[in-house]
Amino acid sequence: NQRDAYKRYTRRYFGTEGMNIPGVCTLTGEPMGGWIQYSMSQTVAAWLAQHFYLQWKYSADRTFLKERAYPFIKDVAIYLEQISEVTPEGVRKLEFSSSPEIFDNSLQAWFSDMTNYDLAMMHFLFKAASELAHELNLADEAGHWASLEAQLPDYDIDEEGCLTFAKGYPYKESHRHFSHAMAIHPLGLIDWSDGEKSQHIIRATLKRLDEVGPDYWTGYSYSWLANMKARAFDGEGAAQALKTFAECFCLKNTFHANGDQTQSGKSRFTYRPFTLEGNFAFAAGIQEMLLQSHTGVIRIFPAIPKEWKDVSFESLRAMGAFLVSARMEGGEINRVCIYSEKGGMLKIARPGTLKPNKNYTLSGTDILNIDTQAGEWIELNP
Repeated sequence: NQRDAYKRYTRRYFGTEGMNIPGVCTLTGEPMGGWIQYSMSQTVAAWLAQHFYLQWKYSADRTFLKERAYPFIKDVAIYLEQISEVTPEGVRKLEFSSSPEIFDNSLQAWFSDMTNYDLAMMHFLFKAASELAHELNLADEAGHWASLEAQLPDYDIDEEGCLTFAKGYPYKESHRHFSHAMAIHPLGLIDWSDGEKSQHIIRATLKRLDEVGPDYWTGYSYSWLANMKARAFDGEGAAQALKTFAECFCLKNTFHANGDQTQSGKSRFTYRPFTLEGNFAFAAGIQEMLLQSHTGVIRIFPAIPKEWKDVSFESLRAMGAFLVSARMEGGEINRVCIYSEKGGMLKIARPGTLKPNKNYTLSGTDILNIDTQAGEWIELNP
């Protein structure tokens, strides 16, 4: 409901059509200023657009897709197409780039090469625009957005395969904001399921974070790390990061206070500003440990520690509008129950030796494909 304000800002500040959003704004969507890399970031709207994309993916609400998700994402795609430029070699790039909090508000905070942060945002946005246009049978638009994504360069990595902030700027000093790793999480553009190349990048990036250490991390750094480790199926690492967040960075009223309140070496920051995103990321991390579906395949208990033998959850939402409940006792999964809100193909990695209560086909050795009807319950039992 603030798109008109955003479009006015985009035309006035960036000189393009389409829509970007001020990173610091009033309750009515007007820009307020602040550190320019935040307040006037070129890719804020791409990150916010992920919420529209995820709402569609989790709800399968076609009215929302047609009337809200795709129009919002399309507006952002139009803007990003116009604000970017194509080199003589056919590579699409921003004229200058930034990465949140890196070099603070100094002139050095602007990079001449594309940062992995801005690059991930643009890869995601054009990819999502193409996917949603295809879903709406808008073939020409889908093809156009896909062609723009194909023009973007690859992510920059260092000699060990670790994601950098930008070419020549590796992650080598402790920093609270993992903006270089956006492609791993939350965007999921570099995913474990992609194979060895992506797995190597994920392992190297996480290894570097662990090696450099948490001197200048805040609480949300730990909850963000937990999500990334869960995506790498490291249950022990994810649980430890969440435990540190809860024990060291939360007040008695559960507010995340940014600094290490125990002063036990988990961060050099000991201050107490309340920032809510750490708590949200904590909740997201727990759910990533219990249930993942971002690849289109539901995985039950994909990243729990080995010592968690008795675990259960009820009605967690998976992509495709599926509500999933599951139980593990003594280290064995003995119940999975799935409610299909909208119908469609359910893809689930076989949990242990459980078998569905209706016909299915197999992809590979362990992916069950089950055709569901709206309002149907699917049970998997021993």
